[in-house]
Amino acid sequence: MEIPRQNPDQLLRAIRNDTESKKRGKLKIFFGYAAGVGKTYAMLQAAHQAKANGTEVVAGYIEPHSRPQTSALLDGLEQLPVKQVLYGEMILREFDIDSALKRKPQLILVDELAHTNGSGSRHAKRYQDVQELLSAGIDVYTTVNVQHIESLNDTVASITGVLVRERIPDSVFDQADQVELVDIEPTELLERMASGNIYQGDQAERAAVNFFTVENLTALREIALRRCADRVNLLTESARIQSRGDYHTDEHILVCLSSSPSNAKIIRTAARMARAFRGNFTALFVETPATTEMNEDDKKRLRENIRLAGQLGAHIETVYGEDVPYQIAEFARLSGVSKIVIGRSTATRKSIFSKPTLTERLIANAPNLDIHVIPDASSGAVCQKRRNHRFHVTAVPVRDLAKSILVLLASTLVGYVFYTMGFSEANIVSVYIFGVLVISVITTSRFCGAVASVVSVLVFNFFFTVPRFTFRFNNPNYLVTFPIMFMVALLTGSLATRLKNNAKQSANAAYRTKILFETNQLLQRETEEQAVVKATAGQLLKLLQKDIVVYLANGQELDAPSIFRTPDSNQCELVSENEKAVAAWVLRNNKHAGATTDTLSSAKCLYLAIRVNQQVYGVVGVAMNDVPLDSFENSVLLSILGECALALENIKNAREKEEAAIMAKNEQLRANLLRAISHDLRTPLTSISGNADNLLANYQKMDDDTRKRTFTDIYEDSMWLINLVENLLAITRIEGGQVHLTQSVELMDEVVAEALRHINRKSREHTIRVSSSEDLILASIDAKLIVQVIINLLDNAIKYTPAGSVIEVHTEKNNASQQVLVSVSDDGPGIPDDQKTHIFDMFYSGANKIADSRRSLGLGLSLCKSIVSAHGGTIWVTDRDPKGTVFTFTLPAGEVELHE
Repeated sequence: MEIPRQNPDQLLRAIRNDTESKKRGKLKIFFGYAAGVGKTYAMLQAAHQAKANGTEVVAGYIEPHSRPQTSALLDGLEQLPVKQVLYGEMILREFDIDSALKRKPQLILVDELAHTNGSGSRHAKRYQDVQELLSAGIDVYTTVNVQHIESLNDTVASITGVLVRERIPDSVFDQADQVELVDIEPTELLERMASGNIYQGDQAERAAVNFFTVENLTALREIALRRCADRVNLLTESARIQSRGDYHTDEHILVCLSSSPSNAKIIRTAARMARAFRGNFTALFVETPATTEMNEDDKKRLRENIRLAGQLGAHIETVYGEDVPYQIAEFARLSGVSKIVIGRSTATRKSIFSKPTLTERLIANAPNLDIHVIPDASSGAVCQKRRNHRFHVTAVPVRDLAKSILVLLASTLVGYVFYTMGFSEANIVSVYIFGVLVISVITTSRFCGAVASVVSVLVFNFFFTVPRFTFRFNNPNYLVTFPIMFMVALLTGSLATRLKNNAKQSANAAYRTKILFETNQLLQRETEEQAVVKATAGQLLKLLQKDIVVYLANGQELDAPSIFRTPDSNQCELVSENEKAVAAWVLRNNKHAGATTDTLSSAKCLYLAIRVNQQVYGVVGVAMNDVPLDSFENSVLLSILGECALALENIKNAREKEEAAIMAKNEQLRANLLRAISHDLRTPLTSISGNADNLLANYQKMDDDTRKRTFTDIYEDSMWLINLVENLLAITRIEGGQVHLTQSVELMDEVVAEALRHINRKSREHTIRVSSSEDLILASIDAKLIVQVIINLLDNAIKYTPAGSVIEVHTEKNNASQQVLVSVSDDGPGIPDDQKTHIFDMFYSGANKIADSRRSLGLGLSLCKSIVSAHGGTIWVTDRDPKGTVFTFTLPAGEVELHE
């Protein structure tokens, strides 16, 4: 039997959630089906139990109750002071989230999860306050009723007749760590109601009539029980995923978004279906040319519906096209959608000539898909209102009117010329039809093309039909000509307008897509964080035409902001302290905030995190100017920020990789050094200790020559060790940039002579010659360091050439380049070509060694290269003809000024 493959997205999400849950606080919801079931009472009892178990408990906000039993449970619990907010002439009591975060107890009680906060609060909804508390690692107890669950809003409204305005996303409920159902019999709840323990006075009477009936409460109780059961099923699925179970589903639910008031009901229905089928959930908006002509109310409803779909867990997608049913069907086919949920108007086709409804056309385009149609009695009136609005003219630009008049005037002049030349009326009609087509193309309003169609008929009748210059006509054929002329002009103009809008929409979509592709290419080339920020901000400016502020993250703090303005910018307070505080909040909480959101909405900018998963690399602020982003702009914006975050992550990874490579190289150098030292120091130390031991034991028996030779060997071995240590210290200081040259003009013959006095005793076995192309060669050098270079080169020649070899030190001056060339050559076996490229590397030593030579640490030539480079010179190695090796290096020439 074939084992079905697990959903990788679900598996990854489960692993990530498990990691994050260890850092977050725990949320426990006391859930009921109506007010008065005892949610707050149960929460306070649980709080006392937790306190008895040693948990630090604080009451953050408890809704005032008239029930003495509930109020009594507050005794013994620390209560945070509430925040008072002025709302009109009333003073509202609100939960103070800042005090809670500052106090930071282990467990905090926050009543009424679905509550809407007063104006001026950080968040628009209390559940967002709770989410911030959880992110800070604080456990929360809270309460909520079934009618406040977003996806159940319509269902509850259909039962009770009451539309609840305060709601929470289903994800808040589903992601709670624990849900405790507080349940009592409906009859007992009604008894509490009658005794005044829930509402009092007129409020109690209204509730008893409109809400608190046995039928309503029974239905609500059933819904609450079913919702808890659904949550248990979700937990079971999560547990199966975490245990690598085989649970899997291929259902994919698609809901269609629109600006219809009833679309919220469709979205909630689709969300319930997606939850029931355990399938993927996608919300699709088809943007047509008419979208740009929507009024502000429709645009606002569309944004709210898109936001609702996102809260219910839908993945938002936008496509472009004029044929909405075709676009939906094609998206469903390409995306593997199994079920489509749409709304249907109760209005029916009035005749066989009426245009098919969207539902009918969608069924025709997607005959193999399950299409769930949700009826809506109000949508017919909404569609009629839209049709009325389509032809309702609010304002026509003066420029469009002027253009229309000029085109009609030009058409009339051309028609008059045709008339005087004896052309038929059909040619003149064609001129006016062409004029209407031109008007439809060059104007922005549909109204101009429609009016021009009517005016063109009237003008043709006035100027070119008998009797002329009147609106009467004698030929009855014009009864057919005029309507046909009007219809052709109107249809032609409408088609031109539609094609123009389609072209504009396509160009706009192509431009935004091009920006997204350009961003990817630009960011791949950048290797510095500031360059990535600049490239990203430039692309956002092109996309949004709004001022951009970028903050890079430095741990849990933000660096100084970088501001990128549009040419016509008038924003002057984009980096005020309040704006910086909003950006800092986004960094800490990894969530959107600022303008057009429910969090810190008084800010001038919309702030979004530049993030990869939970790692935040910075914050971007977009100056909104009270104009929200459309869905496609928002999608492209998030994609660009995702590309930016990946680029910053790559830079970070590259830097860490480079640092790791440097550390590895340093470790390798340290290991090579210790290995070389342990071997190379052994020989001279053994010689010194052996000679010293020989002197101690046989000093009296030795003749003077033997004692002198033994002392000389000890001295030379110790000098070799001193020279080795000096090389180590010198190369360490030079590589670390700690050496500052003390340059002076020196005579090269004296520098070479000083070096010859410091070479070891083995130089007696070789012939060393010194030559110079001139008597006085001066160089601007640090003499001590250059002496060390010559010593190392001579020691290297002595070490790798057999006894009796000739070693020559030659100096000359190149007057053309104003450089001094110093060469040390020998007639030894030479250096193989494959070793020449590594000869100046640290810890590298050649393979050619004579039998009695010591191994070298491989520091001498590396030190030579560092010293010569510090002087601005170069060093290289070549072969000597017929055999041997030549080391040559350059130094800056020096001059001595003589003052008479």
